[in-house]
This record gives sequence, C-alpha cells and structure tokens, in this order.
Amino acid sequence: MEGVTSRPAAGRRTVAVVAFDEVQLLDVCGPVEVLTTANSYGADYDVRVVSPSGDDVRTSCGVRLGIDGGPGSLPPSLDTVIVAGRRDWRRAVADTGLVALVAQLSARSGRTASVCAGAFVLAAAGLLDGRRAATHWELAADLTAAFPRVVVEADPLFVRDGDVVTSAGVSAGVDLALSLVEADCGAGTARDVARRLVVFMARPGGQSQFSARMVGDHADNTAVRRVMDTVVADPAAAHDLPTLAGRAGLSPRHLGRVFRAATGLTPGQYVEAVRAEAAQALLADGERSVEEIAHLAGFGSAETLRRVFQQRLGVAPTAYRARFRTTAVGSPTTVAGR
Repeated sequence: MEGVTSRPAAGRRTVAVVAFDEVQLLDVCGPVEVLTTANSYGADYDVRVVSPSGDDVRTSCGVRLGIDGGPGSLPPSLDTVIVAGRRDWRRAVADTGLVALVAQLSARSGRTASVCAGAFVLAAAGLLDGRRAATHWELAADLTAAFPRVVVEADPLFVRDGDVVTSAGVSAGVDLALSLVEADCGAGTARDVARRLVVFMARPGGQSQFSARMVGDHADNTAVRRVMDTVVADPAAAHDLPTLAGRAGLSPRHLGRVFRAATGLTPGQYVEAVRAEAAQALLADGERSVEEIAHLAGFGSAETLRRVFQQRLGVAPTAYRARFRTTAVGSPTTVAGR
C-alpha cells in the first residue's frame, strides 16, 4: 500500500489483542483472521487475545469470546498491541484498569494499534496526544470533543502516525491488519492474504463514501445542521465558505471551527463528500454521461469529478459505475478478478 514503510524481516512476532466485555466481535476477529492467515504465507505471528482479568468476554452481539489469558500470560516484550473497541466508548474509557493496562502494554510494544472505538482507549491512555488518528466516522466528532489533543481525521480507513496505527469502524480493522502485514512481510504476502480472505488489498475510498449524508444526524449545533441540510438539499448550489457562513449567520472562521468540532470535517470537505455521494448515486442509477453527472452533482466539469473520484475512491467514474452497479458473480466487483 502507498505510504507503508516495510520493516525488516524478523522472527516470531507476538501480537496482543486486547478484548473486554461488550467489545465488538469483528474488531477482534478481523485483525486476528488477517494475521493468522498471513502465517500460511510465511509470516510468524503469535496472536494472543487477552482480557484485563484473563476471563472470557461477552461481545456486543452476545457471542462469548474465548480468551487466551490475562496480561501476565504475555512475554515482557511485544511486537504489536491491538486494542478493540466498544460502541459505548464512555464506559470503556471510564474503566481505569483497562486504560492503565493498554498504557502498560503499549510501553512494552514496538507498535500500538486500535480498531474503531478502540481509539478512545488509546486517547485516554495518552497515546494519541499530538498524533493524527482515525475512528468510526460516527464517533469522529466525539473523539475530537473528548480528546482535543488528538488530531482526528474523519475520512481515512486507517491512519499511521509513527508507531501508532488507528482504524475506522469495525471492518476497517481488516484494512489496518493488512497494512501491518505489508509493513512486516511485504506487499506480496499482504496481497496473498487479501486474496485468501476475498477482500480488497486497498479498498477504494475512505469513510466518506458511507458517511457524508448521515453524519448530519449526529451534529447538535443548530447552525451546523442548517448548513449540512442546505448542502444535502442541493449539492450543485454555491457552497463556498463565505456563502455557507452567511446562511448560518456566522463568520467564515467561526463556522469552520464549530463545523469541524461537530463533524470532524471542514465545511469544504463535507461539501465535496456530499457531491461525491450525489455523483455515485447518479452513476449507479442511470445512464447519464459523466459530464452531465458532474454538473448535476456540483463539480462543474467531468475532469473535476474524475479527479475527486480518483482521490476519494481510487477509481474513475466509469469504473465506479461498472464496479458498483451489480454484485453478480463475475462482475467487476469480484475481488479475485482485481
């Protein structure tokens, strides 16, 4: 993957995955499946799922998860610590024992990672101060508000800042784990794992492909909601910062500040995300030309639409139309055919 710095080949790598009651099952199982599958292709991961008490835990979906042991069962030195999350992040960060354990394990590890709301536990442990970080798009504003020293990035599927890697929601833990395999073992091994698991080596697009129109439901600021509703109602209208600020009755600078605090995005990022989603819907639902869709979605030109699609989704608009209009076997959506 672009931006990944490969680490030298090494021997056995002990990975501690921290789980606890009400943890999201896929937050744990996604990375574990990727890392253990990598062992079939020459990697040597010793993956251990641990809980603070060493007891089994009940996940958010009600499935009981078997635990390999407590912190005392781990060797003194770890290669990686992965912290899963729970939707009720406030309960997680209020667990001082859990937060202290994560801080201790991180100090013993060469690399620390989190999946979804696990970023809140890392932040509570002080591990994200001054760092860029990702979490589920619905929780980005909460992370910004609760931990202002964290530089929250709302769109990426995962963010690497030094020896700390954080991922977006739930299934993005697979993307994160594949990036760890690539850093440790090279792109070839990561690609083999992706093929085995029938997942993208690098998924097209970030969280914005799922979130832009829904994130407004979680913005409490009335002025911000008004701006978001205006953009969604007519993506092609003039939505530059001064115009949006005028509609909100705020100065451009004030709007930019409160908008980011409420959503984790700048107004410009939100406008682009809504326009991209509008273009996606038009591409999937009809046979209009790319030029026409670009104007209807507010991009002005087909070239601008192509540039935004390449940046956000990694594909051209015509390729998006072909890839996402059907899930039939043998269609362009089939991962094995990539």
